[in-house]
Amino acid sequence: MRFKFLLAGLLGVVISTSAFAQMYRVKHAQEAYDKYTMLNKNKATFGEADNSLKEARESVDIAAANSKTASLAQTLGLKAAVYATFALRDTSKKNALPFFNKADSAYKKAKEADTKGEYKALLDEAALNLGQYKLNEGVTSFQAHSYDVAYKSFSYYKDLFPTDTTALFYTGLAAQQNNDVPNAMANYQKLLTMQYSKNPYVYYTMSNFYLAQKDTVNSLKMASEGVTKYPGDADLRKREIEISLITGKANEVLSKVQTAIAADPKNKQLYYYAGLTYSSSGSAVRDDLEKAKKAKKDAATIAALQAKKDDYYAKAADMYKKAIEIDPSYFEATLNLGTILLSPAIDMHNSAGDLPASKQKEYTALQAKATALFELAKPYVLKAAELNPNRDSLTNLRNYYVGVGDMTNASETTKKINALSNK
Repeated sequence: MRFKFLLAGLLGVVISTSAFAQMYRVKHAQEAYDKYTMLNKNKATFGEADNSLKEARESVDIAAANSKTASLAQTLGLKAAVYATFALRDTSKKNALPFFNKADSAYKKAKEADTKGEYKALLDEAALNLGQYKLNEGVTSFQAHSYDVAYKSFSYYKDLFPTDTTALFYTGLAAQQNNDVPNAMANYQKLLTMQYSKNPYVYYTMSNFYLAQKDTVNSLKMASEGVTKYPGDADLRKREIEISLITGKANEVLSKVQTAIAADPKNKQLYYYAGLTYSSSGSAVRDDLEKAKKAKKDAATIAALQAKKDDYYAKAADMYKKAIEIDPSYFEATLNLGTILLSPAIDMHNSAGDLPASKQKEYTALQAKATALFELAKPYVLKAAELNPNRDSLTNLRNYYVGVGDMTNASETTKKINALSNK
């Protein structure tokens, strides 16, 4: 009996010693990983940090292979953190992916096992590295135009950090590029409830999505909300004006802008937006005028449309001039002012060109009036091309030269426009 008791006691010691050895491995893995995180902050100790990370991996592998410690939340958390670190650090996809898969599996099991949240800090570190790995993977796929793969990578990152604005934006952007509009809208919609630097773009894109669905109500709503939150964003202002014109609400937008001007009379952008509203309305009437002429409507109808168009353009010109008075180098206002002043000059120039050769006297008179109108536009056309010689400003400049018969400069300007296309 004493022999049996002694044997049982010895077995107990062996079992206890074995369990202790495995727990030692968990403890050593934790210490080695903690040492790695500390040493890895200093470039001078990177080498020591690498050694500590390897020690952590060796110990956690032993602990994970033993049935007594394999399912412990700490073991699983350490395996997730260590392997996620290896995945993130390894530049070889062949090696990095197996590391990531092991880390991902361990992380999910650790989340379930850590019922009391004892190892939350450790799991948070693992999540950061797992997320960063997938974020990097997503960016690489996005740059390679593999938007479906990028979407899955970004979605993984977003699932780990559902309130991270970068995660939501990247996931939405990948879905957008992959023509997955429902998922793009879902991510963007969440983003609009948060403070994020790219939300003006998100509002504009959401407005586009709704417009493509012929939902002008929500398209205008998105644009208007965006303007309210980001009043200085030109794209949102333009979109609000465009949709308002489509839906017959241009006067409402104009009223908002005029109220804003009254409150802030030195704001150049507000005058520009007012000018943009008037000029957009004028362009819409101009289209109606051209249709009426082609349909050979009666003279009274054509005259009424002409007068309406001229009135809109005159009001637009007045607003653009006020914007330029505040800032003489305001390119957009200068460009648009030149454009609307060129419009009647070009129309008159073309009408003169349509006259038969037998009406030389009428041609000369009409061309003289057109030239006078071209000269009114000249200072703004030249200034816009000076401020920013892009396609729009150079096209206006070429049209001016053609209108006044300066074909040498018209040809030179055409060369500049063509050179832009080749860049």
